[in-house]
Amino acid sequence: MVLKEDFLKNLKAVRAQIDTSCSSCGRSPEGVSLLPVTKTWPFEVALMAFSAGFPSVGENRVQEALEKIEQTGNAGAWELIGHLQSNKAKFVPGKFDRVQSVDSIKLLHRLDAAVAKAESPPLRILLQVNAGDDPAKFGVSIEDADACLDAALSASSLKVEGFMTIAPYAPEDPDVALMCFERLRDLRDDLAEKFGVPLPELSMGMTGDMNEAIRAGSTVVRVGSALFGNRPQVHSPT
Repeated sequence: MVLKEDFLKNLKAVRAQIDTSCSSCGRSPEGVSLLPVTKTWPFEVALMAFSAGFPSVGENRVQEALEKIEQTGNAGAWELIGHLQSNKAKFVPGKFDRVQSVDSIKLLHRLDAAVAKAESPPLRILLQVNAGDDPAKFGVSIEDADACLDAALSASSLKVEGFMTIAPYAPEDPDVALMCFERLRDLRDDLAEKFGVPLPELSMGMTGDMNEAIRAGSTVVRVGSALFGNRPQVHSPT
């Protein structure tokens, strides 16, 4: 596990990278939030992030997140950023501050019903769009995003704040990620105008493509390995 001093050193480097990326495209670093991602690491790394001032961390798997939430108590909030099966929507209310990976109308309905049943405050969500048309990635298609947003805005127990995407893996060609992120930004702009609602959040970019994401307008970058080092090779339940 990463030592705290190494984490703080890595954090300083990531923040500097965000600053540089923002400066290169005329953006303020204050417009880009950093979400530490704790996937496969022990709960102690989440405590490091919370103690460094982060209000929330991101987790990919429901079961792994629930275990860490129990272990960290009320130290901070949790965001689900990985694929959520609709039959696990019942585990979300009261545990997650936001779900970034809402990728179907079926999941929308399950989450809306689960939050209403739990009598919890409206759940903050992002709609995950497969903006890169990558068959290996989850997310609604660009063409179906209109209907998905319409359903989300009609869900009384959900509060849609914007969109999330994961770019196709193409480290040899940064333009692949850039085009994906620009497509999502343009989609957000079009739908915000069509529906007359603010959709301020664009969760785009991870360790390997955050520069392209910031250039395209990302408001949230999801970073794990650049903060905590190489992920341990463990298998977590889905």
